[in-house]
Amino acid sequence: MRPVRWVTVNRAIFGRPLRGVACDVAVSGLVALFAVLGVVTQPGGWKATTVGFAMAAALLFRRSHPTPVAVVVAALALSQVLAGWGPLGYDIAVLIALYSVVKYADRLRDGVLAGMVAAVGVVLAALQIRGPGAWWASAIYFGLVTGAVWLVGLNVRTRRLYVLTLEERAATLEREREAEARAAVAEERTRIARELHDVVAHSMAVMIVQADGARFTIDRDPATAREAVKVVADTGRQALEEMRRLVGVLREPSRPEPVAAPGAVGASDGDGWSAEPVHRRPALVELPELLDRFRAAGLRIGWRVTGEPVALPPGLELTVYRVVQEALTNALKHAGVGAAVDLDLGYSDDAVLVRVVDDGRGRPMVRPAPSGGHGLLGMRERVSVYDGGLTAGPRLAGGWRVEVRLPLPSAAEGVAA
Repeated sequence: MRPVRWVTVNRAIFGRPLRGVACDVAVSGLVALFAVLGVVTQPGGWKATTVGFAMAAALLFRRSHPTPVAVVVAALALSQVLAGWGPLGYDIAVLIALYSVVKYADRLRDGVLAGMVAAVGVVLAALQIRGPGAWWASAIYFGLVTGAVWLVGLNVRTRRLYVLTLEERAATLEREREAEARAAVAEERTRIARELHDVVAHSMAVMIVQADGARFTIDRDPATAREAVKVVADTGRQALEEMRRLVGVLREPSRPEPVAAPGAVGASDGDGWSAEPVHRRPALVELPELLDRFRAAGLRIGWRVTGEPVALPPGLELTVYRVVQEALTNALKHAGVGAAVDLDLGYSDDAVLVRVVDDGRGRPMVRPAPSGGHGLLGMRERVSVYDGGLTAGPRLAGGWRVEVRLPLPSAAEGVAA
């Protein structure tokens, strides 16, 4: 069981830290001491001392309730004036109450009203000073002291509010940093989820098709079955390698991305684009290998490139690769083995165009891989990152069409300008 700290108990009882309570007790004790020391010589005797004790007791709450304390002290001081006792030593409580209400009151208006009441009290106290010309000299002296106390309280209040503003600003910035960190974590999780979906969905679809083919041909065509099993092993091995890269990104701290040599895929094009990170991403140079895997799975793929290929930023290049991969995976799942697929990759002055069309005339898988329904959603999210457009839907002649347009960086910057 944790020990109860005195500071915690003090906060629960008094609503303020222990150091503040000790200071208030010391101030009240000082006022009470002045009241006791003057009991013999001061007018009013013990009655005046009782007023001093009441002021001292009120000052114990000057931080938590500054305005009521100021009202109580002012009322006690007024009773002292009406009794004709004149200024006494414990009247320092009036200055302390004035300082407290200016510094701690929620509204500065309370401090201004307290200053006006103190000015009236200065005049009343000065009128009780006997002697020729003594009242106005006392009024000037009391007024200067009271004004100085009021200005000191205002200055301390201003500094206190300034510190509170800085603390609130720091707390707000900390909350914003935490919110940004949570948003970054959520974004990274979404990105990793997309990557895992692409890797798993593609690889599992190919492996299921090949495994089914091997199962049905293992007796009558062992050579074909062995080739199918080899494709299954190669696809699984590559999927495992890509998943290891993803896990490696999660485990290792981020490192700066090296700048590739000019002309390399993903190299800097003069606009600040950097090379691929240390953990290699699939690139468009691997597209033929990707198509070969789908051909081995049973798709009849024809593809062509139009326009002059240009070096793309790594993220944009990965998006093109993943769009092609997802579109072919969907064609294998839904159009079936033996479907014909046309892939067009076009480069224009301002955009990269990807078009994948299947005829839908393949034979469906025996046991297709379960679909999570996130393929088109993931493609749309990837494309929207680069302000691109995605069109996907069935064709009137049968089959499915996926078209993607991704603006090139220079074109996107020109539109933004």
